[in-house]
This record gives sequence, C-alpha cells and structure tokens, in this order.
Amino acid sequence: MPRKGQRQKLTPDELAHNRLLRYMEEHFEWMLVRGYSAHTVNARRQHIRRFIRWADERGLADPREITKPMLERYQRHLFYWRKQDGTPLTLTMQYQYLTPLRIWFRWMSRANHILANPAADLVLPRPPKNLPRSPPTVREVAAILAQADPASASGLRDRALLETLYASGIRRMEAAGLGVYDIDLARAVLWVRRGKGGRQRVVPLGERALAWLDKYLTQARPRLLTTEDSEALFVTDHGEPVIAAYVADKVKHYMRAAGVHKVGSTHLLRHACATHMLEGGADIRFIQAMLGHANLETTQVYTHVAIDKLIAVHRATHPSRLQRRAKAVQGAHSPLSGPSLDEAREALLGAIAADGEDVDEARETLLSANEEDEED
Repeated sequence: MPRKGQRQKLTPDELAHNRLLRYMEEHFEWMLVRGYSAHTVNARRQHIRRFIRWADERGLADPREITKPMLERYQRHLFYWRKQDGTPLTLTMQYQYLTPLRIWFRWMSRANHILANPAADLVLPRPPKNLPRSPPTVREVAAILAQADPASASGLRDRALLETLYASGIRRMEAAGLGVYDIDLARAVLWVRRGKGGRQRVVPLGERALAWLDKYLTQARPRLLTTEDSEALFVTDHGEPVIAAYVADKVKHYMRAAGVHKVGSTHLLRHACATHMLEGGADIRFIQAMLGHANLETTQVYTHVAIDKLIAVHRATHPSRLQRRAKAVQGAHSPLSGPSLDEAREALLGAIAADGEDVDEARETLLSANEEDEED
C-alpha cells in the first residue's frame, strides 16, 4: 500500500483498447441520466465487462460484429464455465450475466449504434424458484439482539441497528442509506428514501426499536461522530457513514456470538420480521407493503395501505412490541381474495427468499427492463 501522502498508481484498464467499452460507458451515462441508481450501474458494469473480455479474446471490438449466434456461444460459455473449486455457475448467475446484455444491445439499437438487436430473441435460462430458508426463531433473534452491549457507544449503535433491521425488515443497503432525518420519532416510522429500484416507502419501527434508536441518537451517535455535518443515521467507530457490507458484517458477528449458525445475515432478520408477523396474524398485504415488494408472482398486486393502519398491524403482530396487546387489530387477520392463504404465505416467503441482495440483482435488472418496455 502506498504511504500517506503518496499518490497511488492507477493500473491501466486491460480493456481500454476495445471500442465496446466506450459503448458500455455511454450506456451507463444514459442510465444515470434516466435516474437508475449507481448500485445498479456498478452491478451491470461487472456483467457487461465479463462479456467484453470474452469478446476481446476473440478479436471482437465493434458492436456491429456481434450476432445472435455469438451471443448464444457466450451463453454456452457461461453454462460450461467452472469456478476454481470446480462448481458451475448457477442458472441464477447465468441469468444475471445475460440480462444486462439484452438491455445493453437494445439500447444500442435504439440509439442507432447498430442496425438490429442481436439479443432480441436470445432465450435466457429460467432461474429456479428457491424455497425460503428457515429464519431465526423469536428466541434466536432475541439472543442475537442481546449480544450487542449497550454500555459502550459502539455497542449501543449496534443494538439500535439490529433492532431497526428486525423491526422494519429493511434491506442492508437501505439501512446504510438512512439519514437522521429519515426517522420520525413522533410517529414511530422510518422513511426509506433509497429503496430498491429507486422506490420509496414508509415503514413502522415499533416501540422497542424506537426506544433504542432514541437512546442511540442522544447518547451514542454524538460520541461517534467526528464531524457535525454528517447526516448519516448509522456511523462507524470513526464517524463515517456505514456501508452495506459493514451492516452485514455486524449482523454476522452477533449471529455467531449468539450461536445462531444459519446461512445469511441481514436478510435473515428481514425474513424473520415477515415470518414472525405472519405467525402473529398479520395480513400478507401489509407485509408486502412494509417490505417494499411491488408484486408477487402468484398473488395479486397489493393495494397501497395507509401508514396508520400499517403501524397498527405492526404493533399488534410484531414480537418486538413492548407489551402484549389484549386485542388484535381488526384487519390483521383479514382473508385474501384470490389465492388461498397458504398459497399466499408460501408466495410471500418465497419472494423474500428470492429477494436476498446476494442473488436478486437479476430480478432488479429484469424489473428495470420491464420499466423500459412500459415507457416505450
């Protein structure tokens, strides 16, 4: 590593000579202008660069040289490619690598960089529908939360972070993007302004998470801050805004400390939030709205619900309430029209499992593609 004060030498891009790279960057600039998130752009850059590297090895540098048979050959290359441990790419990963190519070539066709779209009729692999993993039980979640020692500023921050993740069911990237003004202490709600796909929503916090957040904001966050102009809600021990990986590492650390050895980290708390509310009798439509799912494949599109009603359902069904309510909220157990309750529950949990940030870039990419189709 270079010493402090030294300039770090920039390594040249091995693909800089290939003209396809220029079209890729122009495509990403168009995406950013259209309002796509930097996270989506960075994810697609990895996937498209992989194809450009494959094309460069075969002397292809002009998008007009790319044909449908070449793309099908690349698809077979992904199918037969093996990792260092000898395992193949999953169908979900193959889907993730191919979907951005379809969008990229469609954009080049519309921008008149190519006469015809070679990827228009490319048949993508069908990712399997994964069964939801078993989430932590209420007792296991309680053990995880209890591992954060609120006696120190960092421990109090971690407890507030864990409580927020479990109570609200937000994703790790959404937690990392929270600002201090996204917390409404008076109404006990959280504004998720940087949700997946650019969607915003308001979610209930619950009394217990709100109490820990209030304590963190007044006692711990001022001690952790190194600059007063930071608006990030959660900051590191050095006063910097947390990132998604930091949030995931914290959850993994406390899961191990609690003896909960399950695959996943932050997403398990999201899954636990939904599952425990379902077990408490919450209507599936409320949970859909709370988690920010625009739709489910096997259930009807949910109707938007008022935040006051969502808060009431959360208080009645989430295990983190401070005291048990004697009477459930009317509507918490209301039946669904359309599919049966069991089918809807299975669909919701399946969607949550597929919503894991480590495997869901393909779904977000496809959603973006569908949005582009609708605009045209």
